[in-house]
Amino acid sequence: MLSVGATGDLGSRTVRALRARGLRVRALVRPGSDVRRLPTEGIEVVAGDLLDPPSLARAVQGVRAVVSTAIGYSRRRKGDSLRTDTEGNRNLVLAAKDAGVPRFVFLSILACDQAPDVPHFWAKKLTEDALQQAGVPFVALRPGAFLASPQGRFREWMLRNFAKGRVMAMTPAGIRITYIAPEEVARALAMAVDEPRAVGERIDLGSDRPLSGPELAEMLSGLLGRRIEPRAMFGPGAPFAMKLLAAFNPGMRDMMAMGRFFQTGKYVANTSRQAELFGPVPRVEDAARQMLTDLGLLPRTSPG
Repeated sequence: MLSVGATGDLGSRTVRALRARGLRVRALVRPGSDVRRLPTEGIEVVAGDLLDPPSLARAVQGVRAVVSTAIGYSRRRKGDSLRTDTEGNRNLVLAAKDAGVPRFVFLSILACDQAPDVPHFWAKKLTEDALQQAGVPFVALRPGAFLASPQGRFREWMLRNFAKGRVMAMTPAGIRITYIAPEEVARALAMAVDEPRAVGERIDLGSDRPLSGPELAEMLSGLLGRRIEPRAMFGPGAPFAMKLLAAFNPGMRDMMAMGRFFQTGKYVANTSRQAELFGPVPRVEDAARQMLTDLGLLPRTSPG
């Protein structure tokens, strides 16, 4: 298996899920990437970059499947951009086609085909189309919003908000969106590499039910045993600093466009196919509980 995006949070979870199924993994890693999240057994690390086609041609040789969780729109590293999600993904699709890779498992985004005004959503839709047009046997998994502890400065930002008794809400009352734990996405990605019924499909991933911002806050209040109030992340009540930054920052404009799309109520998963292929649909409470535990706001339970 070739894992692309292996050093990211979801990518490293996916590598561990693949290894848990006894599969050997070749990880495509950009120079300078931190590989400490990766398991030490059963992993072959190869240098490469989605924007360097010759490196991809070498990396895909002889693999049973490509599993790609790579993104550039999050700008995790200096120099990252949406170019990874457009040109980079096209390069990877063509490399897989030329090498005759039997399966390409692609991390997409829920409802991406309905959001042409959200750049990073639409880039996912275009990659799905490129896979189909190239004739590469593919599975596109479309998860909802990750309910998880973020990394770096965003983790501290989230903790400060919880300390003030609030959570950033993506939608107001009456408008619900789908959430999911990244661990569940990683599990589905690992299962999709050899699930014969999934080939050629675009599959929604989510939890047992969508939530509005106030419903999310109410659920978190119950888990924490103290009141958590929703604060608008997008829309009229969004922080002024975000709106100001969006005027100068393409990445923030992308995020604000995503927020406007959330307000349409279209960001809701149909989890029926997920249940058929990957097992029982997880409870959203479990994702929230894990997020709070990873943030250090709930105690970890001992196994067994």
